Amino acid sequence: MIIRIRVIPNGEENEVVGRIGSVVRVKVVTPEVSQAGNNVLINYLAEFFEVRPKSIHIMRGEKAREKTVHIIGRSEDELKRVMDNIP
Repeated sequence: MIIRIRVIPNGEENEVVGRIGSVVRVKVVTPEVSQAGNNVLINYLAEFFEVRPKSIHIMRGEKAREKTVHIIGRSEDELKRVMDNIP
């Protein structure tokens, strides 16, 4: 599944804060968008979607707040159910 992510740095904790259309908004604890921030995001998304971190690949936007992410490791239906539960 390919999803779009909007990263919000300097969060108190890593969390999904909502969805605007097809863009998932995620707060991360890192202060800026960097490789360390990407690693935090990947690990959090892996936990959130219940997949391994290696199953998540940033396709576009490694140095930007808007990212396109490819998630594998679970069926498309399972991932869609998780997405549908995001407010």
